[in-house]
Parts: sequence; structure tokens; C-alpha cells
Amino acid sequence: MTEPTQQTATRLVHGGRRREWRGKLVNVPPERTSTILFDNLADMRSSYAPADGRYRYGRDGTASQWALSEALTELEPGAAGTRLFPSGAAAVAMALTSVLQPGDDLLMVDSVYGPSRHFCDGELKRLGVTTRYYPPGLSSDELRALVTSQTRALFLESPGSLTFEVQDVPGLASAAHELGLVTLLDNSWATSLFFPAIANGIDLSITACTKYIGGHSDVMLGAVTASTDRFDALDKVVRQWGVAVSPDDAWLALRGLRTLDVRLRRHEANGLAVAGWLAEHPRVARVLHPALQTCPGHEFFTRDFSGASGLFSIVLNATATERDTVIDALQLFGLGYSWGGFESLVCPVQLKGIRTVADPLEGSAIRLHIGLEDPADLIADLDRALARI
Repeated sequence: MTEPTQQTATRLVHGGRRREWRGKLVNVPPERTSTILFDNLADMRSSYAPADGRYRYGRDGTASQWALSEALTELEPGAAGTRLFPSGAAAVAMALTSVLQPGDDLLMVDSVYGPSRHFCDGELKRLGVTTRYYPPGLSSDELRALVTSQTRALFLESPGSLTFEVQDVPGLASAAHELGLVTLLDNSWATSLFFPAIANGIDLSITACTKYIGGHSDVMLGAVTASTDRFDALDKVVRQWGVAVSPDDAWLALRGLRTLDVRLRRHEANGLAVAGWLAEHPRVARVLHPALQTCPGHEFFTRDFSGASGLFSIVLNATATERDTVIDALQLFGLGYSWGGFESLVCPVQLKGIRTVADPLEGSAIRLHIGLEDPADLIADLDRALARI
């Protein structure tokens, strides 16, 4: 175990590297197994209560899963533990399932990731849970006015998907706890490196490890890190639903985690360079980057975050057809979903029909993920593409 006084960059390198798990190897090796053999009945019976570090059955984890869970927990001061999931969407679904029951009411931010909205409007509705959407600029007083006797939880995503509004997470979390609500946050954009969610009042911090934790676009994985009050309920749901992740996927994510500090800071620097250039381009109406003053909630970003990632959106002074021409003209930006890997990506933004409260953006929008290439080359690529309209 690492000392709590160590800096985050050090914890990223040393977290989860127990000697009993890695032996004499630097990296904890993946242990691929289903059946665990016991020396005798007494040994078997001692495993009846599953726990990290106690071999019982492959579904309950082995060294590579435990090492990643422990390392992620160490990044969140005040956290009790972390559970892993096959994807970020699965992590969102299981976190909500650990909190909500039929008849409950969920307050969900309107700028939430699309699959999270689909889960609420589909599966949660089928299970008898009501979801009400609120604008990302909601204040603590406005939250108090929304809560009813059936309201159980408040879900935040900051910055929001596609439009990147930053929420007052500490303020909303404080008000939510006064009202007896459980707080959940999708923290995939910043990760625990730039925003330690548990220390800011969040009960369940959700990360799509597919993105920056893995960092190489070669693994699907999600994680939920829980406060002391919420970990047992999360752990119970995970075990009852039989959720398990591959030891190889956990190993890939753990390898990516070791370089998160240097990678994310390069993503930040490159992203700010490209965003600053785009903000001055005549065909760009708005740049939706939390670190820029023009982004809604920028004051909360300045107060609460220690850095920015490489994901943001732009709104063009262009038609949808012209926007598509720009995208197809890009050569260094891959066209694809997801983000957080070493490569730059582009994706068109379409808000019509996926927002309940907030008005869609005016104009044609593009989401950019700025990778680890030289920013001068990325700017030149964007300049050539924008010149096509």
C-alpha cells in the first residue's frame, strides 16, 4: 500500500502493486482462471465471504483485477473501494442499480452521455424508476425545489457530454446530502487525476476506463469508486448480477494507468493549443472547452479542476452539409466514437432529439478529441479542412 502523503503522480505508478500479487515482477501479471483449487475444506470454507485479495472463484477476481481496483481507489481520497465493469455504460447502469428501487425518482443532468440517458428512459423506466432531467446550470437552491419525497439520487456529469457545461459539483453534492440524496458523477472527462470526486462530495464516482485510463483504444472497461457509505451496496449488486471483467482487460487498463499523468497533461496542452487557435478562426462561432471563459460553468472549472483533458466541441458558422465537408477533409483526425486514446478523433454533434430541458446548440457542431500528435500538425490539418467551406 502507498502512503497517503504521496503525490498523485507517485500513486499512479505504485498503486495496487502489492508484493503478494506481483511477486518479483514489476507488473502484476494477468491470472486467467475460472476454478480456484483449495488445499482442504477449511481453506475452502474460509473463502465463503468474497473479498479482494482472497482467492475464491475467477468471477470474484484475481491479482490483476484487484490491483487495478486498489490503484483506482487510491486516487480518490476518502474512497472505500472500486468495482470494475465490462464498459463505462455498464458501470453507469450498475451504479444506478445499486441505489434505485421501484418507485424511486432520479434527477439526471440533461447533458448526460447518450447511453446513460437510454438506460434511464428504457431499463429504469421498465423497473418503475422515474427519471427527471435538469439543466446543467442548476443551482443548489433550484435543486432543493426539485426534490420530492420519492427523489433518491442526483446524477451529475461534469463537463457534460457534447456541450461541456461544468456543474457546481461540490455545491450540488452538499445540498443533495442535506436532502438525503445519493450523488453519482460520470467523471470520465477529467478522471480522478484532475478531479477527485469523492473528496468533492460524490458517493459513486464513475469512470469509463475505455477512455483515458486505458489510453490506447484497445480495451473496454468501466469502474465505479464508492464512498464508505455506498461501497457495500455497490459490491452486493456486482456480485449478485455476476459482473466480471477479463484479467487481460484489467491488466491493459492498469498498464495505461501508470502513464496517465504524463499522457493527460500532454492531451491538455495540445487541446488548449488547438482550442485557442480555433477560437480565433472566422468559421468557428464557439469553442466549448471548459478551460475557456466562453464555456458555461467555466468559473467552476477554474475553482475545482486541476487540469483539462483533450475533449471539447466547436460550433461552426456553417451548414450541416458544410460541417460534413470539413470532417471528411480531415486527414489526421480519425472518424470514430469514443475518445481518450493517443490518436486525435472527430465526430459530428447532433443534439436534436437527445435533450429534454436544455435547448440544442444553434449551428453545426463537431466534437474533437485532441491526441498526442504535434499540435502544429493538427492545426494545419484543421486549417486545410476549414478552408473547404
